[in-house]
Amino acid sequence: MEVERDQHISPPSLMAKTIPIIDLSNLDEELVAHAVVKGSEEWGIFHVVNHGIPMDLIQRLKDVGTQFFELPETEKKAVAKQDGSKDFEGYTTNLKYVKGEVWTENLFHRIWPPTCINFDYWPKNPPQYREVIEEYTKETKKLSERILGYLSEGLGLPSEALIQGLGGESTEYVMRINNYPPDPKPDLTLGVPEHTDIIGITIIITNEVPGLQIFKDDHWLDVHYIPSSITVNIGDQIMVC
Repeated sequence: MEVERDQHISPPSLMAKTIPIIDLSNLDEELVAHAVVKGSEEWGIFHVVNHGIPMDLIQRLKDVGTQFFELPETEKKAVAKQDGSKDFEGYTTNLKYVKGEVWTENLFHRIWPPTCINFDYWPKNPPQYREVIEEYTKETKKLSERILGYLSEGLGLPSEALIQGLGGESTEYVMRINNYPPDPKPDLTLGVPEHTDIIGITIIITNEVPGLQIFKDDHWLDVHYIPSSITVNIGDQIMVC
């Protein structure tokens, strides 16, 4: 998808818009389901609050990610993506002063199901990395299945329909941790170019550093950071339903 950002400067009325915020603690499940479906149809992305994932776990997740990227390059390369590999797992980096290139380093690996996990791509440092990721996997899997249940019902299907359609207990969950080092030439590079997610849904843990945007109504809009929230993006596999 190619979209020229400088041709779509948002007017003040649009810049004030924010993506939907959905409170999952509301006891009216029908109302929550309606909000999830509406946010998905109209925006394709929304925040959830009172989502059930402990905030201390989210902080520990951020901490181990930060600690990994602070390691010497030689340690990070111990879990690097293999040269010539067609798979995505491992540490990758692209810090080039080339116009249009990304300026980022990433860590990818599968986190579910257990039969798909290759611990060769899980860092041994920081030492608590595996413990934190395994705990987070249980929580994010529950949240993902809850969101998919609401979406299934919104499509007039049984609540488990999308979960089963994506593979049930064999559905692959992937962790991607991104780091965007300070860029001395920000006019040449991007953190991440415009794209859609080819998967079912993406659970995004953000921080206070701005930058995430969505393209809606022919304009780029900022996704504002809400400390207690998790951002849910609807991927291509759900959008085609």
